[in-house]
Amino acid sequence: MVKVGARARRKALRLHGSIARDLGVQIVSGRYQPGHILKGEIDASDRLKVSRTAYREAVRILAAKGLVESRPKVGTKVSAPEHWHLLDPDVLSWIFEYEPDDKLLNGLFELRRIVEPQAAALAALRRTDAELDAMARALEGMKEHSLAVEAGRIADQNFHSALLRASGNAFVVSLTTGVAAAVSWTTIFKQRHSPLARDPMPDHIRVYEAVKAKDPKAAEKAMTTLIDLALLDTTNARRPAKRKASAS
Repeated sequence: MVKVGARARRKALRLHGSIARDLGVQIVSGRYQPGHILKGEIDASDRLKVSRTAYREAVRILAAKGLVESRPKVGTKVSAPEHWHLLDPDVLSWIFEYEPDDKLLNGLFELRRIVEPQAAALAALRRTDAELDAMARALEGMKEHSLAVEAGRIADQNFHSALLRASGNAFVVSLTTGVAAAVSWTTIFKQRHSPLARDPMPDHIRVYEAVKAKDPKAAEKAMTTLIDLALLDTTNARRPAKRKASAS
């Protein structure tokens, strides 16, 4: 009986998550614009062929991520983008489900450019041997597996996470989950249609060597270059129409 109950709970969680994902993709892709009122749970559950409870839980997931807000007598309304928890790993995955909005994509890399180069400079001054070792192990994992497979992408996430931890700034470290998710999903996005055209390993190695040498200026410069090249790779991976629009 316990096993049956556990399976039922897991199935319910998958269902809630699936509904939330479908709605979330439609919101972040712009199909549902800010201010749009989602159908009531009775109509929505009938249309989706799910229970009202499942739909209600999915809406709660979206509300917790800032994508919607529910008000009495108004219903569930799509929130403005400034309320979205954009660094939430689920929200980032929904953004990169198809073609990300130009403004969101550029904003994501702007954030990385603001945070990570300074974090690299701080890491060069404050890193411990253990944090440096963690970065080295991550580089080994990236080299062994490549970014074409999940193990290599996890190693890439670990590299960036170790760098942020090495900054020694608790507020910077609090961004680790979001930055790691951004690194992962942009890497997946870049390889949707073809393998990576450029090997990003040398970019990461230059960051590591600068942090190891305790050279903050070199670390900041190396990380800035890494992010700029990652943005270029991501832009080149977009559909031709999107690339042309971004360049104009």
